[in-house]
Order: sequence, then C-alpha cells, then structure tokens
Amino acid sequence: MSNDPNLVNQLLPAMQNVQKALEAVSLGGKIKVSTVHAMTVLGSSDPPSSGSFAAGYQTGLKGILQFLSDTGSPFAINPYPFFAYQSDPRPETLSFCLFQPNAGRVDSKTGIKYTNMFDAQVDAVHSALKSMGFEKVEIVVAETGWASRGDANEVGTSVDNAKAYNGNLIAHLKSMIGTPLMPGKPVDTYIFALYEENLKPGPSSERAFGLFKTDLSMAYDVGLAKSSSSGSNSSGQTPSGKVTSTGWCVPKKGATNEQLQASLDWACGQGIDCGAIQPGGACFEPNNVASHAAYAMNMYYQKSPKQTTDCDFSKTATVTSQNPSYNSCVYPGGGGGGAAGSKAVMNKYVSSDKVEKTNGAMETKLSSSLSCLLIFMFLVFHVNM
Repeated sequence: MSNDPNLVNQLLPAMQNVQKALEAVSLGGKIKVSTVHAMTVLGSSDPPSSGSFAAGYQTGLKGILQFLSDTGSPFAINPYPFFAYQSDPRPETLSFCLFQPNAGRVDSKTGIKYTNMFDAQVDAVHSALKSMGFEKVEIVVAETGWASRGDANEVGTSVDNAKAYNGNLIAHLKSMIGTPLMPGKPVDTYIFALYEENLKPGPSSERAFGLFKTDLSMAYDVGLAKSSSSGSNSSGQTPSGKVTSTGWCVPKKGATNEQLQASLDWACGQGIDCGAIQPGGACFEPNNVASHAAYAMNMYYQKSPKQTTDCDFSKTATVTSQNPSYNSCVYPGGGGGGAAGSKAVMNKYVSSDKVEKTNGAMETKLSSSLSCLLIFMFLVFHVNM
C-alpha cells in the first residue's frame, strides 16, 4: 500500500524466503507465513457478497494468494468497526458495530441479514477471496479493537463502547456460529491491544486501544482475566449477584436464530457469567443458539432490577413462570428452584432449534485460540493506515 513498486514487488519473494528458511529447519507447515492487510485493500465491501479487491492491488495479490493457498497459510486482515462508525456516526450504526440489538442490514444480493459490522467486514473479505478463485484460503483477523477514549472530535470513544465491542466480540466468537457466509467456522481473532501505546503519535484514540494501561492496571474487564466472572461454571450452581424472584426470561416462540444470536452476544457482553454455556459448562448441551440464548437472556434478567423491560431483547423474549432448568443446568430465578420437574419443559423448547452442532475440532481450535489470546496479543502492532 506504499505505492512503491520496488517494495510491492519484493513482498512475495520475501515471504517465499522465510518459507524456505522454515522448511530448511523442518518447520514448514508448523509456522505459517503471511502478511497483514488493512481493509482498504478492498475496492468494494458493501454489500458483503460484492466484496472484491481494489483493481490496483489484484496483480500483486494474486501471487501472494497463490503462495498462501500452496502453503496452507491464512490471509490476514485488520477489520475495525470502530473506524466504520467514525465515518457513519448514526445511533443504529453504533449498535450494529457493537454487536448490540439492532434492525440489521440486509445484503441486497443474497437476502442475508447481518446483525453486526464485524461479520459483514469478514464476509466481504471472503467474497473478495472467492472472486479471485481462493475461496478456501483461511481468514485470520490479525487485529481488531475499539478505543476507550479519544479527542473531543472523535466519536464513539468511551470505556463503555470499548468494553461492549471487545466483550461482545469474544462472546460472538465463543458461540461458534461463524459468519453468514462461513457458518460454524470460527475466525481466529487477535484483539488490539494488550497494552496501551502511550507514546504513539496521532489522535488520543491511538493511545487508548489497550485492555491494560501502561502502569499494568486494567483499563476495563472483557472477561479474559483469571479474576473475571466469565470463567467456566461447570458446577451449574447459581452465580453470585442479585437475583430476582419473578419468573424466568426466555426467548419468544418464533424468534429467529439471527435475533437470538444478537441477544446472546449482547447479554454475555454485559458482565454476566456465561461460563455455564461454554464448552464443559453445565448448560453447554444442547449446543445450539436457542438454548444458549435462553440461558444468557435469563442471566441478564435475573441481575436486573426486576423490570419487565429487561426481558425484552428487541421484543424476542418474555417472562415465564415455568422453570427452564434441566439436568444439572440451573436457571436462577422464579424464587430459587432446581431442575426437578422441569426437564420436559426445557427439552421441548430446545428441540425446536435446528442449528447443527459444531464438531469437536472446531471447538478445540477456538478454545485454543482464545486461551492463547492474551499471550499473543503483544505481538500485534497497530499500524494506522
């Protein structure tokens, strides 16, 4: 992107040299060689199905993509809904970027409704790869994040927005749903950044992407720290916190998987404990959107101040007097109560959901990626394109 043809022409040979060096010490395939791209490498991205690379980059990219395909290496991209919102600062755009409940945006070519900007950006890259004949090349998000503060003229910069974006992104990735064009396929994602870059030039936002401050204190908690409440809750016991006693909050009949996924992502990003619906948790099975959303909706509602509006979720949820607990999966609320006598109620509800379960390989891969996230985030450098 420097527009220097000498540098552009040397990129692929440099990657090939690194690959040969790895192969010489029997590390070929064990360490992947790639190069990272800003979203401006795309010439078209809206709607996602029309995604294509800018004409001026296609010649150089063709050789790189062939190299990635031959070596089984990923195409690395830096999608930032944060910058998308800055160029379109409408309230509905902010909700769309933060994985919060919104009306969604329909791809006019495919009819697919997108409920968040991250999926739309990743699918635009997927479409661009497909247009070049490299649909099978894996996509890796090398960095994405949100600034927790900024200058007076920078919209969207706040701790609440940063926490919402990163927290909801993590919940979205953990749900294993993938993107509309790559369903059930988790995208390896690296959050920018572990620490703030306090000496970086530019607007204030450039120095405020870190999860931790330079004094090692936490800027805000997105559920990755050991002391956070988002760890696995395999015991099935009611998490600590204020609990209401006015029934349980569950999805309404007819709510779509897209709506439930949006509510699931949003609820788990609000500081509730969603550990029970993660792999190994008491409520992970049945592993589908409807069941996981029901648990997350109820957890959010039970920690709310007993207002029916807290069980609304864009009119896709309702309060019920029937205990949805089952087996060792306990839904808090309704005056306590365990799973006794309620197994048939929950089983009847979740059996109507037809989302296929992800296979074990996918679960292991995403779990591994997330567990290593904090270790590798310091390797990701933010370049302001």
